[in-house]
Amino acid sequence: MTDYVNIALPKGRLGEKAYALFERIGFACPDILEENRRLIFENEANRVRYFWAKPADVAIYVERGAADIGVVGKDILLEQEPDVYELLDLGIGKCRMAVAGPRGADRRTDRTLRVATKFPNIARNYYASQSREIEIIKLNGSIEIAPLVELSDVIVDIVETGKTLKENGLEPLADVVPISARLIANKAGYRFKHRRIESMLEQMRALVAEN
Repeated sequence: MTDYVNIALPKGRLGEKAYALFERIGFACPDILEENRRLIFENEANRVRYFWAKPADVAIYVERGAADIGVVGKDILLEQEPDVYELLDLGIGKCRMAVAGPRGADRRTDRTLRVATKFPNIARNYYASQSREIEIIKLNGSIEIAPLVELSDVIVDIVETGKTLKENGLEPLADVVPISARLIANKAGYRFKHRRIESMLEQMRALVAEN
């Protein structure tokens, strides 16, 4: 079984889109599309093994060698800074990390800017690059509420359409970094299974270039 390539996919729409790319380059595993509660799927003919993981956990599985390769958002890579190879921008799951809040909230200079976010490292690095003093307020959900109840001045979060912000009287104030899904590899796995992973990578690169 050591000649299998183990692939960690994020649960949800992004993982389904990522699997479709692997399928298109010849690494299908039809069982993965069936309605069931299984988490691990193998295709003996293709010598691949897929498993679903929480999006924030994919990089951990790859870094620690439980998976040889995986698909993860750039936001996770920037936040966790895992020791992995980032092989390719897959061009899917595109959105952006942004500062958002009431109009003009990011221009307050009378006190330390209070920033609510699920991504403290990204927020800290962004404001450090601007030499701006901030107070990080780490939250895990419903980030948009924070400025509305005056817990924070602004938020740093992923923005896709901006609809949720608008409905809550907030607006994007500054872009932090563009986000998309990346193909990553475990460093040891990449060396030991270099030929197979490189073959996948070349085909995936050609496929992404077509789109």
